[in-house]
Amino acid sequence: MAMMFATIAFSIDSMLPALPDIAMELTPDDPTRAPLILTSFVLGMGLGTFFAGPLSDAFGRRTIMFCGAGLYIVSATCAWASASFEVILAARIIQGIGAAGPRVVCVAIIRDLFSGREMARILSIVMMIFTLVPAFAPAMGVVIIEWSDWRGIFIAFVLFSLISALWLGFRLPETLPVEKRRPVRVRLILNAVRQMFAHPVVRLSIFVQTLCMAILFSLLMLIQPIYEKVFDKLESFPFWFGGIALISALASLLNAMLVVRLGMRRLVTVALFVQIGLSGVMLLTAGTIGPEGFALFLVWQAYVFFQAGLTVGNLNAIAMEPMGHIAGMAASVIGGVSTVLAAAIASPIGLLFDGTIRPLVGAVFVMATIACALMVYMARVEKRVPAE
Repeated sequence: MAMMFATIAFSIDSMLPALPDIAMELTPDDPTRAPLILTSFVLGMGLGTFFAGPLSDAFGRRTIMFCGAGLYIVSATCAWASASFEVILAARIIQGIGAAGPRVVCVAIIRDLFSGREMARILSIVMMIFTLVPAFAPAMGVVIIEWSDWRGIFIAFVLFSLISALWLGFRLPETLPVEKRRPVRVRLILNAVRQMFAHPVVRLSIFVQTLCMAILFSLLMLIQPIYEKVFDKLESFPFWFGGIALISALASLLNAMLVVRLGMRRLVTVALFVQIGLSGVMLLTAGTIGPEGFALFLVWQAYVFFQAGLTVGNLNAIAMEPMGHIAGMAASVIGGVSTVLAAAIASPIGLLFDGTIRPLVGAVFVMATIACALMVYMARVEKRVPAE
């Protein structure tokens, strides 16, 4: 399960070192388009998230996992063979749709097999391994590029998915019996969307989650160009990125310690307020590109990852709390809507890179400010909702 879930992080972070070569070979006239390789995958994953859960309820977990793996492998092969940037972007969207299976169905499989503390133990192991992948994926990408070229990363995607799918096939039986399956009804999906967006707290939490994910995706799109063009740290980029990813993984532990005491909404609001302050400082010092500027950027970068650990899970829980009667459908819709909208916001931000950190930091400052304002408004809405 950990390996299937890690497909997502590996598919995004291992591509970061390849962006300069992709820009040089496929889009030399406009190198700022290269990071679209990342958001196109995220967009496809968001679209696939809408359907992976309901389809696995109807046709079984293994069927959807194998179909997703097949789609992922075929699209990765197409991207490897193509010389057109546009075709590769289309293949990455389809690859993201295929990867949506592990994102949604893995949790469903674990729930089918375990419950209570045992389920929590298995999920903890899965998430621990998942948080380690971003720390090593860029370095793995560098090694693959050294041995072959950037196209070799797509072959690695094929092998990774093939091994995990074969492992699943030999070791894991179907966990959802036929008698417990539920047919797919588009009417039920549309009804779930209407219920969720009609609830003010759920609606606000989805919007804030979208902005928080857009902050993270924007950083991922521009992190490699910033290391290369602004700070001349391209060669050491995988090591800085990996170290910060490892440190930022502690955010989940900190969140578990604080959320009971502070509450989900207050913790999210505080995290966003700190982001506003740090991004404001970064905007004021954006012209500093020496060692001091790089140190400040490292702190800010680490906090962006840290903020994701303090906000996204809590916002998802806030949105899910009133939707217990349609929990499975709600999980797919929340994940799909927030991911698709976040990718749509991050994509144009990635095209704004001008050789400085200002476009990225400015965009994060604006998104964090809007998200924080929505959280403050949510506190007022929550007081009115019970009386309605």
